[in-house]
Amino acid sequence: MKTLIQNGTIVNAGASVKADLLIDGAVIKEVRAAIPASAADKVVDATGLLVLPGGIDAHTHLDMPFGGTNSADDFETGTRAAAIGGTTTIVDFAIQSKGTKIRSALDTWWKKADGKACIDYGLHMIVTDLPDAGLEDMDDMVREGVASFKLFMAYPNVLMVDDATIFKALKQTAKNGALICMHAENGSVIDVIVRQALAEGKTAPIHHMLTRPTKAEAEAVHRAIAMAEIAGVPIYIVHLSSEDALNQVREARDRGLPAFAETCPQYLLLSLEDVADKGWEGAKYVFTPPLRERKNQPKLWEGLRQDNLQVVSTDHCPFCFEDQKALGKDDFTKIPNGGPGIENRLQLLHHHGVGKGNFSINRFVELVSTAPARIFGMYPRKGVLAAGSDADLVLWDPSEDYTISAKTHHMRVDYSMFEGFKVRGNARDVYSRGELIVSGGKFIGKAGRGEYLRREARGGAWK
Repeated sequence: MKTLIQNGTIVNAGASVKADLLIDGAVIKEVRAAIPASAADKVVDATGLLVLPGGIDAHTHLDMPFGGTNSADDFETGTRAAAIGGTTTIVDFAIQSKGTKIRSALDTWWKKADGKACIDYGLHMIVTDLPDAGLEDMDDMVREGVASFKLFMAYPNVLMVDDATIFKALKQTAKNGALICMHAENGSVIDVIVRQALAEGKTAPIHHMLTRPTKAEAEAVHRAIAMAEIAGVPIYIVHLSSEDALNQVREARDRGLPAFAETCPQYLLLSLEDVADKGWEGAKYVFTPPLRERKNQPKLWEGLRQDNLQVVSTDHCPFCFEDQKALGKDDFTKIPNGGPGIENRLQLLHHHGVGKGNFSINRFVELVSTAPARIFGMYPRKGVLAAGSDADLVLWDPSEDYTISAKTHHMRVDYSMFEGFKVRGNARDVYSRGELIVSGGKFIGKAGRGEYLRREARGGAWK
């Protein structure tokens, strides 16, 4: 089946051009002006639309166990919602249980996705236990296409590992070419602050935010970058939330270090001030790192413009308010950490980024698709509209007005963090490997059609 997209504006990270795009099966055959209609079995008129590479969300948690429950979206509902929002690839996190081999975690997450994923997916590996004998297991994972590992500097006695373990993992990536992703907060210091708050009877959701200071994030980012520099390898900071932490990344990059970082829409658009008076409703916004003071937001937007932040992901990890978040009704430390966002990332970034002049449409494509494809070993198969690349693309209507609401979203969760947000710009049609899976904003694909992506370890190919 050959499909010709005519009369649209092809938008890549490097440039925008009026051209046609011919899909042949699962891949893009050519992109140029005036491709004849006779070259295709089907012609789609994209007049007035932008043709974008499919979005890549490099940070999701689907069907993830946490605090006695599981995140509300599984690989079917989560990837369906992602597709409707214009995302055609995700990279989710498999979690090693302490005392087990990381191979078993990979098998578990493959089973979670099998027969359910609606779009293509890769997997990071969360490492919680790394004896010397387990270092070679990391190499095995790289051969399986797991080109990145995540370690935690937070959540003592649950996910947190010590600096020695982090450094061993970093040194191993110097050999196998993988990338370490770091949850950077000083968990030991935060644990002391949290215990003190609980002892003083401070149990409401707001105290989740007040007990995790930005300096604890900045210190951990600084330490993570220092260890990566000693090991001679790159480092990727996940869900960076504050100016203090951003300063550490900027200073490292100014010194020429391969330090990379992502932020998320919630840190760009929501603030501590927005939820300070919400009482128990504040549980909807309990995620980690927490919301910060509003003064951080302009600095994060600046970081995106200046390429000190390279990626915008969602950290999508939804828990229903009525029953799951309620597990922490009397103790904020028991509120499942996470919030929904996989469906609305492109809408929010297009409206508040491109629409409000924070960056160009090409930078938008870089942040939501091309950069994550490059950093996480999927480029040029993903993240670009070019001959030979997968035909993952979005016909984007830049003028469509849309109101975000839990009443109309497709994520399996009973609230939206961005309830009532009015945005301009939305996905009309979405193609995944040449197959039309969203038409007119409605999902028409099938569960289980998504494929596992064996990502390439980049080794020394970092810029």
